[in-house]
Amino acid sequence: MAGSGAGAAAAAANARVIVSVFEKYQKERLQFVQTVADLASRESNIEALQAAGVMALLRPLLLDGVPAIQHAAALALGRLANYSVDMADAVVDSDILPQLVYSLAEQNRFYKKAAAFVLRAVAKHSPELARSVVDSGALNALVSCLEEFDPGVKEAAAWALGYIARHNGASAISDISKHSPELAQSVVDSNSVTFIAPLLANTDSKLRRQVCSALSQISKHSVDLAETVVDGEIFPGVLNCLKDSDGYLAQLIVSSGGIAAVVDYVNESRGNARLPGIMTLGYIAAFSETLALSVIVAKGIPPLTNALVSESEDHIKLLRVLTSAGGSDAGVGESGSDLKTKAKRALKCILEKTLHLEALEPLLDSSTPANILKYVVAQFAKILPNNVAARRAFVTSGGLQRIQEIANSMGGPGVAQAGTVGTGDGAAGILNGTKIGEYIRVINECYPEEIVRYYSPGYSATLLDKIEEFSRVARSGSVTAMQSGSAAAPVKPSVLADQNSQQPSAVAV
Repeated sequence: MAGSGAGAAAAAANARVIVSVFEKYQKERLQFVQTVADLASRESNIEALQAAGVMALLRPLLLDGVPAIQHAAALALGRLANYSVDMADAVVDSDILPQLVYSLAEQNRFYKKAAAFVLRAVAKHSPELARSVVDSGALNALVSCLEEFDPGVKEAAAWALGYIARHNGASAISDISKHSPELAQSVVDSNSVTFIAPLLANTDSKLRRQVCSALSQISKHSVDLAETVVDGEIFPGVLNCLKDSDGYLAQLIVSSGGIAAVVDYVNESRGNARLPGIMTLGYIAAFSETLALSVIVAKGIPPLTNALVSESEDHIKLLRVLTSAGGSDAGVGESGSDLKTKAKRALKCILEKTLHLEALEPLLDSSTPANILKYVVAQFAKILPNNVAARRAFVTSGGLQRIQEIANSMGGPGVAQAGTVGTGDGAAGILNGTKIGEYIRVINECYPEEIVRYYSPGYSATLLDKIEEFSRVARSGSVTAMQSGSAAAPVKPSVLADQNSQQPSAVAV
């Protein structure tokens, strides 16, 4: 019993020693971080603290299990970042902001005020540092702090948001407005739309992107808010933002499901009212094949085709063609005579992207204009050499025969009969040195020469001529053979007379 009691006492003593070690370590951490925070309040100490590697030491303390240590670490970092751009950059480069934002949602009000101070101290120096704060996800956390009961937390969060908005107010407005209709209404009530809508004409594409994002976040909550945004005279300026080279806004519209609404608008409206919808679809489709496919999947082609066919105004038709070609609206103000040129350009773009040969075959005809036909033939010349099934289908569908007819009509008699392009004299060499001539040659080389000749115009006449020539040769050969036999064994007249006298019935028959 005495032994067991002594063992328990020894275990308790060891436990106290271990606890005292941890308590000492906690006190030392707290003393260290409080001392650093105090030293950071004096500018003369900042460079020495940075040289000592203070950032790397403070970073893990933001996740310390003791709230007082976390609070003191955040306060020290805020004072360091507040000193200069270089120190704020060091905070960003040390990946401290994500840890700060992570802890911001979990800790007490004292820590939240200190964390908001760090974010404010970093964001105040430059637009780039403000963007780093935004990219870390801090805006969501700061907006949540605006709903805190404690006035100090609200003030610290609002102050931080103000510094961010000083550099990029549109971004802050966007992140505030997206959370709820109430916050969006507060933004509208502060007359923010009136101030940010004119920024759509700014030359900075990044700023225009943030303005569009802010306006979309306000509009999404209700019809009334959307009408308020429209009343801010955002059209047609917002449509021109679709032309920005990065395609962000176009992708934003597609990702938010807005493409279906635009298609419905074009489908239901008529006349000049269609123009904004047509421009929107055209600019979206012009950025990439993926976005163009989104327009197709949303059934955007039929209403655009309807606009081209049914609208009486040339400028609407011209704009429809421009959007098909992925062009700009530079030609909208031109005369209606330019419509034909733009239509040809659009058709060229479509033909050069078409890989479905069955869709091209109706245009494979000698009646198709030559400046369009060469692009049709070019697509066949690209695909047929590498696709056995397509070569077989091209023959059975009559495509190979039409190619020979085109060659014959453009190159003169004898071109297609020869099985190649530009062989022969005179008109037969017209296609030599032309692109369409080269394309036809590539297509013909995909097949045996006999097949090409068989499908060439005039081949049947040539075949009949050969048959007649063969017949003449055969007849002349028979006569020659008979003549040769007579010379070798001439028949006497008396013998012939005797034979004739013996076969009278044959003569009668």
